[in-house]
Amino acid sequence: MVRTVFTESGERFGQVGDGSPGGKAQGLFRIAEVLRARLPPDRFPGVTVEIPRMVVLTTSFFDAFVEENHLGDLDLADLSDDRIAHAFVRAEIPARYVGDLRGIAEVARTPLAVRSSSLLEDALEAPLAGVYATKMTPNHQPDADTRFRRLAEAVKFVIASTFFAGARRYRASLGTVPAEKMAVIVQEVVGERRNDRFYPTISGVGRSWNFYPSGHARPEDGVLDLALGLGKTIVDGGRAWSICPAWPRTPPPWKSLGELVENTQTRFWAVHMGRTPAHDPLRETEWLVQASLSDADYDNTLRFVASTWDPERDRLLPTVSVPGARVLDFAPILQLGETPLVAVAREVLAVAEEHAGSAVEVEFAAVLDRKEGVPLRLGFLQVRPMAVAREPVEVPDTSGPGVLLASSYALGNGVREDICDVVWLDPEVFDRHLTVDVAREIEAINATLLAEGRPYVLIGFGRWGTTDPWYGVPVDWGQIAGARVIVEAALPEGDADLSQGSHFFHNVTAFRVLYLSVRRGERIDWAWLAAQPEVARSRFVRHVRCDRPLQVLVDGRIGRGVVIHGG
Repeated sequence: MVRTVFTESGERFGQVGDGSPGGKAQGLFRIAEVLRARLPPDRFPGVTVEIPRMVVLTTSFFDAFVEENHLGDLDLADLSDDRIAHAFVRAEIPARYVGDLRGIAEVARTPLAVRSSSLLEDALEAPLAGVYATKMTPNHQPDADTRFRRLAEAVKFVIASTFFAGARRYRASLGTVPAEKMAVIVQEVVGERRNDRFYPTISGVGRSWNFYPSGHARPEDGVLDLALGLGKTIVDGGRAWSICPAWPRTPPPWKSLGELVENTQTRFWAVHMGRTPAHDPLRETEWLVQASLSDADYDNTLRFVASTWDPERDRLLPTVSVPGARVLDFAPILQLGETPLVAVAREVLAVAEEHAGSAVEVEFAAVLDRKEGVPLRLGFLQVRPMAVAREPVEVPDTSGPGVLLASSYALGNGVREDICDVVWLDPEVFDRHLTVDVAREIEAINATLLAEGRPYVLIGFGRWGTTDPWYGVPVDWGQIAGARVIVEAALPEGDADLSQGSHFFHNVTAFRVLYLSVRRGERIDWAWLAAQPEVARSRFVRHVRCDRPLQVLVDGRIGRGVVIHGG
């Protein structure tokens, strides 16, 4: 079965081993038949919706690999992630599975994504979204031996990520968690080759519930994030174009054209298909490349995703047939309706939500015909349940005394009265050039508070978890896993985009973390914080412990939240 999956035999799924396929793969198996039944070829003429062909290396593969190479004996506390990855990449694939893996390499002729599918992944109450690695390989080498070696390295790297420090911290934040096991998905990458790059025309993340509706939109109308190229841009919290699928012509609420242009996507991810880069199996992005909009223009990929800026009239023209600066606003699709992508995505969200019985988040990638937009092939990549709490919470007057901070852009729903610790970035010394150092300092404090079982409020500037250190602090979830209230304060020059990277967003909602964005004009009482008893202090980060618990209230129905110190 493994050998037929990547041929034209019609087989979509294969499995290696008799263990569990993990949470991510199970979600795809379950919804495959539903998508086939609800979205037949005549539902949207010229549109194909399907799960890309894939093979799952089950947890029995994981068990055999770890046990036969004695990798469970490693003293992880004393090893860096690179050392752990090196030990795993050097290890041998169990003999009984070599033929299965080589069979994939012999038959597959498209780029492959090697993705985690852990037992806990995508669970509603204990999610592990974005904690483990995904590695892609171009799979374009002419000989099967080389393709097999590169594929094996990718599989071993993804398994190694189960033991990386961030993943261990993350699991520790869950409390009592069973020993984690990993299944691995080997799946064709949705896209097409454009010169030396392979990527989809559009990647998207859709949520059936929108915590930040604007204009005519309602929360139940959902939200779509769209990007050019691989979905790494969206799931890692990069710049994407967000719309309400019920009102696709309504642009994001930017205050001016200049602000809109400044906050649109300018670079995209693709699988590198050109000259082989330096061999670096310990790097997750070994076979990826970031390219510019000029590269996409050269690839002739912008036809349906970009507009052109007209400087004389200071407006955007929904076409790339004229010279000028390109802006990724997806206007040919959203404004002119040149392809049915939004209608298809809206239907996919509805089907997934009905199937899951709850709000959902889905990931997809689409390839459009270069001239007409249709035929359109949409690859359904992932579905996760979303935790949406809707109990009413009364938020008091946020301008009175005793208020530490208040937000009119709050996410989550509920009340917390059990937090005394606050970890905050000192505004007097915060330096956007050194946010990587800030992340390391926070990681150390987070580890201590996790070990002590003390939840905390985390206050910083810009976007937590951003991939661009200039726009906030580039932490991974494991570095802040003990925070149960997260606050993003405005940067000196203005408000930052809200942190809605797919993995970050999913973990915030699933862990019931209360998240508040303090915008321009909203106040944080820094003087009160500075007066609290100090537990620890580093160059950029301060940790204080209040004499009595803070009161945190967030009403997710209207997006208002407040933190009250009462003193």
